[in-house]
Amino acid sequence: MKIKIVADSSCDLTTEMKKDMNIKIVPLTLQLGDKIYIDDENLDIKEYLTAMKEYEGSPKTACPSPEQFMKSYEGDESTFVVTMTSALSGTYNSAVLAKDMFLEEISDKFIHVFDSLSASVGEVLVCLKIHELSKLNIGDMEIVKRVNHYIKEMKTFFLLESLEHLAKAGRLNPIIAKLASVLSIKPIMGATEEGTIRMVEKIRGYKRAFDRLVSIIGEEGKNLEEKILGIAHCNCIERALKFKEEVMKRYNFKDIIIVEMNGLSSSYAGEGGLVIAF
Repeated sequence: MKIKIVADSSCDLTTEMKKDMNIKIVPLTLQLGDKIYIDDENLDIKEYLTAMKEYEGSPKTACPSPEQFMKSYEGDESTFVVTMTSALSGTYNSAVLAKDMFLEEISDKFIHVFDSLSASVGEVLVCLKIHELSKLNIGDMEIVKRVNHYIKEMKTFFLLESLEHLAKAGRLNPIIAKLASVLSIKPIMGATEEGTIRMVEKIRGYKRAFDRLVSIIGEEGKNLEEKILGIAHCNCIERALKFKEEVMKRYNFKDIIIVEMNGLSSSYAGEGGLVIAF
């Protein structure tokens, strides 16, 4: 079955994944003061992270326009769109509006927009699931049904070196972020069923929080041998590899993938951040 997958740039894919799955990325725009960055393959992540550290204000992000999404919908293939959670971004609404506008002009095309209720590597897993199902002899709506079920069951957690960027971006109470810094608390955060951010646990010290996140996988996950664990890192590949190593000692996932965060995910996670989904 010939399909096309479209995702926003919160979807932290590798170059190989983009090619293998025929994925078109629609980039968000990032802003630090007067400096504008396009979150695409030309963005130098290390340079961007340095600029973030030097900038005293809060990074701003802007979702793609409907027109950008419409361009990505062109072609004869059935098109499946994956966006970051609608609870934290207008990207999903922009993609849906683009679908409505596109189908007014070309009505005989299949387009479906998925709200991942997640971000980063959570979006990657949704894309992988769509790609996997497209190889089966099933219809478009059956893919939609199965992917929606997958999204509902998927778990997303993250552990950050600092909550500063989340607070600056208005995604977290600044008082909580300040207290966490002062008390050396490393909160383990997670996604709710609605795609918002929840506090899972507050752990003092990164090592303990790291170990606790490994344990939470076993407590929250089911049938792990049938699932893929996705790990996204922000300029800390050694930390991601160590996490994979510890997970493999305790669990038997079908597969474990590691990806590097793009600009959007890095804006919120900050250097040293980990996001996992399964």
